[in-house]
Amino acid sequence: MDLGRNSYPGYVCLRSTLPYSRMANNPTLLFLHGFAESREIWTEFTHDFPAEYQLLAPNFPGYGSHDAPLAADYSMEALGEFIKEELERAAASQAVLVGHSMGGYAALAFAEKYPAQVAGLVLFHSSALPDDENKKANRDKNISFVERHGVEKFMSTFIRPLFANSNEQTMMNERRHLEEMGINTPHPSVLAGMQAMRDRPDRTEVLRKATFPVLFIVGKEDLAVTLDTSLAQVALPPVSSALFLDRVGHLGFVERPTETRRAVLDFAAAVFAK
Repeated sequence: MDLGRNSYPGYVCLRSTLPYSRMANNPTLLFLHGFAESREIWTEFTHDFPAEYQLLAPNFPGYGSHDAPLAADYSMEALGEFIKEELERAAASQAVLVGHSMGGYAALAFAEKYPAQVAGLVLFHSSALPDDENKKANRDKNISFVERHGVEKFMSTFIRPLFANSNEQTMMNERRHLEEMGINTPHPSVLAGMQAMRDRPDRTEVLRKATFPVLFIVGKEDLAVTLDTSLAQVALPPVSSALFLDRVGHLGFVERPTETRRAVLDFAAAVFAK
């Protein structure tokens, strides 16, 4: 699968031929990438979305290229403020937020502070729970590894386990592209991103108090956000739904793009039909 690495250069609106001024009144979907990724992960995923949607897919500060300007603050709270700025720039009063992994953590931080601006939330292999002590210890080990050996060597082992076992060999091109994307992430962003994920708070209360519907997309072989972790959260929001996928790890947008794309489209259609 071609993830569209050369598409939509330098602009965060995936409807790149339409300026924000012409799309401000359109239903908005804001796609948020994960750790050591970029907005490129959404290019192929959203290529056939209906034209009436305003599709936004920014790079988080400090991500997207090896020479991306570094962020002053990589915390989830700072990323939540970045989301607010992006929606203001797009003149969007509300949006469905689609967050992959760390993108979901940032979306939850935004939803905690600005719930009225969330029309719906898709936690795409993501979680409102904080890291437990074991996961924090693993983050610290990874931070030390990057400090000693660099980003490139880290990515050679980090990406592979994100795929389900059955997809490791059949999706080598996708794996290599994600590794390249990770290697292209500035060294300080990799370190600060892991620290920010390690230190994020419990936001399950955001789900309990959600005034918006929530969709969980869950890989049954996800080692990063496990099935049990997701099952514990699906019942928390007043209105929620879930897609559970066999033979999928942490990367459903490439491992099962047809099913996950349809789930997001159906969710958005239901949200904006109200």
